[in-house]
Amino acid sequence: MGSTGDCGNGKAADGGGAGGLVVPEIKFTKLFINGEFVDAASGKTFETRDPRTGDVLAHIAEADKADVDLAVKAAREAFEHGKWPRMSGYERSRVMNKLADLVEQHADELAALDGADAGKLLTLGKIIDMPAAAQMLRYYAGAADKIHGESLRVAGKYQGYTLREPIGVVGVIIPWNFPTMMFFLKVSPALAAGCTIVVKPAEQTPLSALYYAHLAKLAGVPDGVINVVPGFGPTAGAALSSHMDVDSVSRVAFTGSAEIGRAIMESAARSNLKNVSLELGGKSPMIVFDDADVDMAVSLSSLAVFFNKGEICVAGSRVYVQEGIYDEFVKKAVEAAKNWKVGDPFDAATNMGPQVDKVQFERVLKYIEIGKNEGATLLTGGKPTGDKGYYIEPTIFVDVKSMQEEMTIAQEEIFGPVMSLMKFKTVEEAIEKANCTKYGLAAGIVTKNLNIANMVSRSVRAGTVWVNCYFAFDPDAPFGGYKMSGFGRDQGMVAMDKYLQVKTVITAVPDSPWY
Repeated sequence: MGSTGDCGNGKAADGGGAGGLVVPEIKFTKLFINGEFVDAASGKTFETRDPRTGDVLAHIAEADKADVDLAVKAAREAFEHGKWPRMSGYERSRVMNKLADLVEQHADELAALDGADAGKLLTLGKIIDMPAAAQMLRYYAGAADKIHGESLRVAGKYQGYTLREPIGVVGVIIPWNFPTMMFFLKVSPALAAGCTIVVKPAEQTPLSALYYAHLAKLAGVPDGVINVVPGFGPTAGAALSSHMDVDSVSRVAFTGSAEIGRAIMESAARSNLKNVSLELGGKSPMIVFDDADVDMAVSLSSLAVFFNKGEICVAGSRVYVQEGIYDEFVKKAVEAAKNWKVGDPFDAATNMGPQVDKVQFERVLKYIEIGKNEGATLLTGGKPTGDKGYYIEPTIFVDVKSMQEEMTIAQEEIFGPVMSLMKFKTVEEAIEKANCTKYGLAAGIVTKNLNIANMVSRSVRAGTVWVNCYFAFDPDAPFGGYKMSGFGRDQGMVAMDKYLQVKTVITAVPDSPWY
C-alpha cells in the first residue's frame, strides 16, 4: 500500500510498505487570527490523522466560541476601519494575483498536505486542485475592479443610482473532501468584493487552510481580513453561524447535511438574520442511453463515482443504463472497477486513496451492508482493503430499486466509492427516476442524440447537467443545487451577489432640465 519517493518538504516514515509512506512537513498548527498564529484561548488541541494509516499527523489548536469571538472581532475591525474594503478593486486584484502566484509556487507542498490529511491523490492535487485554486483567485481578481451599480431612470425631479457594497464579515465553513478548492471557492469572491472573512476548515483537514492564511499574509492581505479557526462543528461552527457580528455565512456540507443546513439556518435566524448560502450534497444520476459509446460511458461513469474515492458532492452514484446496452455496460463496468488501483495516494500509479477518516470509512461500509440486506446484488468490491488505513474497494450494486421509499443506497448520499447500477426503457422513465430524489445538485447524460440531450437536460431537476462529460467545472460556470441540495451559487459572476449588498441612492434635482 505504500510508495517510495519524496515530495516537497516531505519525509519517509515507517508504516506503508517498501520505503515507507511520505509524510509532508507540517509548519502551521495554530489558529490564525488578526494576522498572527496563536494558541486557542483554552489551550486545547485536537488530532488530525493520516487516513493512510490512522496515525496522528499533528495536534491542531482547537477553536471554540472564545476564539471565534476574537476572530470575528478582528474581521469586524478590519472591515470597519481597515484598508481592504477601501482599496480600489485594482489594488485588491493585485494582492489576490500575488496570492495566486504563491499558491503556484508552493503547489507541491500544498498538494502533499492535502494528500496526507485527506487521502487525496498527490498527482491530481498538483495538476488539478492547485491550478484550479490559482485560477479561481485570478478569475475573481479580475472581477474586483468591475463591481458597480447602475443608473436608474427615476420619475420626477430626482437622480437615482445603485451601489454594490461589500456585505461585511463573512463566515465560511468548508468541508474535508476538497480542502484547497473549497477554501478558494468561498474566499476568492469574498476577497474581491472587499469583505473580511473567518474560515472554519473541517476538523479532518485543517492543514492547508492554515498554510493559505500564511500565504495570504505574505501576499499582502491586511491583518484581520482572513482568519482561520480550526475546530468542531458544534463549537466553532455553531459559534460562527450564530455570531451577532457576522453578516453572512457560506457553508458547503455533506453527509447528514440537511440537518446541518437546518441548524445553520436556525442559528442565523435566531441571531441577526444573517444571509446564508448552503451547498448540501447530492445523489446525482448518470443517465446512459442506448446510442452511447459503451466504453466511453463506462469510463465516464466510473470516474463520476470513484473519483476522489467517491467523496465528492456531485458523485454520479446512481447510474441508469438503457436496456439495449445494459448487460454489456454492467460487464465492462465491473471490469473497470476491478482495474482501479486502490493504495497510497502518493503513489503515481494509484487511482483511489483512503476514505478521509475512520468515521467515514465505517459509514461507507455500513451503507454497503444496508445495500446487501435490502436485496441489492453486490457484483464487485464492498470490502476494506489493505493492512492499515481506511481503504475500501470500488463497489458496484445491481438489482437496485431507486424510487423513493425504496432502497437506501439509491436515496441517501453515501460519500464513498459505491455505484448503484439500474436499467430503464424509455426517456420518460429515465427522467422520472433521475428526479426521484430529495437532492438536485448535478446530473450526467451520455448520448449522441442532440434532441434527447436537450430534452433530458431541461427536464432533470439539478443545478448542473453535464452532457457527454462529467466534473467539467470552470470558474465562470455557476454551481449550486436544487431542492435539498441547498441554495445560492458558487463560481461565475453570480457568486459575487452573496458577498455584496445593493444600495439605492436618490438625489433631488429640482432644477434639472431633464426628467
